[in-house]
Amino acid sequence: MLALCSLLERGPAALDSTHQIELGRRRELFRYQWDGRKGGAPRKGRWTQAELARLREQFGLRDERLIARELNRSVASVRKMGEDLFRDVAPRTGPWSADEVQRLKRYLGASTPDVISRILGRNEAEVRSQISELGRLQDDGQWTRDELIHFKRIFGSRSDEDVSLIFGRSLKAVRALAEQLRLAKDKAFIRKRNGQGATRMPRWSDEELLLLRQSYPSTANLEIARRLGRSVKSVVSKAQHMGLRKDPVRLQEMGRENVSVRYQERAQGIWPRPVDQDESETRPPEGRSLALGG
Repeated sequence: MLALCSLLERGPAALDSTHQIELGRRRELFRYQWDGRKGGAPRKGRWTQAELARLREQFGLRDERLIARELNRSVASVRKMGEDLFRDVAPRTGPWSADEVQRLKRYLGASTPDVISRILGRNEAEVRSQISELGRLQDDGQWTRDELIHFKRIFGSRSDEDVSLIFGRSLKAVRALAEQLRLAKDKAFIRKRNGQGATRMPRWSDEELLLLRQSYPSTANLEIARRLGRSVKSVVSKAQHMGLRKDPVRLQEMGRENVSVRYQERAQGIWPRPVDQDESETRPPEGRSLALGG
């Protein structure tokens, strides 16, 4: 976001075509989200192209209630329009292509098999059968950089079992990597899975708060999380609450890391990245980039 703001200050010429398209879409959505209707009745009537594009991007990956809140539409309207968007998908049968398998993995754990079947144009029995087939494929080799990037993005909003299927790794390997990277499940995911209220983390001790205050400006969040035995998200949240900020030098390093990640994601066709969880719980604090482990 900071990088985008910097580009905006320099004018449209500084934006490449992908950024311009994304910015235009978000501006149109912004007009509908914040035109005085916030807190009022959901919008009704014809859907705009920007709304449909956003819904197509998010449907099946994000809770319908969160999509409805973002678009200021009712949940029923979001569900119906989502079903309509994929109603004309040509039915497919027979062997699965590599592209279909990758699309299945994208939605696995974020949607139920019946929703995935509508999106992919496969019947539900075929979807369930292919999911079972994924469980037979196991790879215990080294994790690639691309796998690590994707793992960090989805681990918080998927079950360990689904992550295991997506990457073709054993549960033991998935949990070991999550522990190494100090990753934890998103609160929204835990509440949805368990049907419980907000989860409580252990209180921060004075020693932990002192270490966080001293380390946060110049140390990677992942390293701080390892020292404290907490998740990266917990570290970032507490730092925001304490008003801590990264040093300019560290921000520059994070910016370079972030650019590298963006280029890799764009090359893989997964940028802009989908949102899998409640953005209110995962939005980075002011002054923090989206760089991994920043």
